[in-house]
Amino acid sequence: MANDALFIPPWLPDGLEALPPTLLACRAIPFADAALRRELGCTDAHTSLGLVTADQDDALYAALDHATKFARVDVVYARSFYAGAAHGSGPLSGEILGVLAAVDPQEIAEGLLALRAYLAEQAHFYRPRAQFAPHQPAFFPHVIAETGHYLSAAAGIDAGKPLAYLIAPPVESVVALDAALKAADVRLCRYFGPPTETNFGGGYLTGSLAAVEAAAAAFAAAVVEVAQAPMAAARRADRDRS
Repeated sequence: MANDALFIPPWLPDGLEALPPTLLACRAIPFADAALRRELGCTDAHTSLGLVTADQDDALYAALDHATKFARVDVVYARSFYAGAAHGSGPLSGEILGVLAAVDPQEIAEGLLALRAYLAEQAHFYRPRAQFAPHQPAFFPHVIAETGHYLSAAAGIDAGKPLAYLIAPPVESVVALDAALKAADVRLCRYFGPPTETNFGGGYLTGSLAAVEAAAAAFAAAVVEVAQAPMAAARRADRDRS
């Protein structure tokens, strides 16, 4: 459900509303079994786990990264589920499972606290407001000013560097990513070709903070433009033939 009270970054185009994610499950295992820890990718030093599910995978990936900046935790497992939250395997499934690991349970508690705050306050999908047009796409034009060690490793950049995390439905993602790359001095450091597990697409861009914000703004504007005129090229071709 949209929430008009949520903060929308000033660099985003007007007319968008935030779609806050829902944290569906948040559990800790203070001293997890060693065999399970190995299967999840833990090191020998990890003893404790924190498990979370949510109905927005990309928002939770960003929140998992945020947790690594505020607690001595590692993201050892994070996977999206096929077809998205609307087709979850159970009421607590959502569209992603994320697992934090740490040396002691207190670090897990601190990491989960930071994750929950970021998910509630900063990491949201957006869509054009309903009064402009019904059935508008949801998309994720998110900027991280300083990455933690999870997303920096995934993007192949140094921790602390800015990152534009840009995700949208298939056609919108390709057109909008092109617009983002042309809008500012940014570099595409990872591409997610559609369909992903949740049938979206997009990528990670890096550069200066001002540049990644400009790129994310261009991405959002292009998603809205495609949604408003999805058949623009077909109409032009019809006019050219007439």
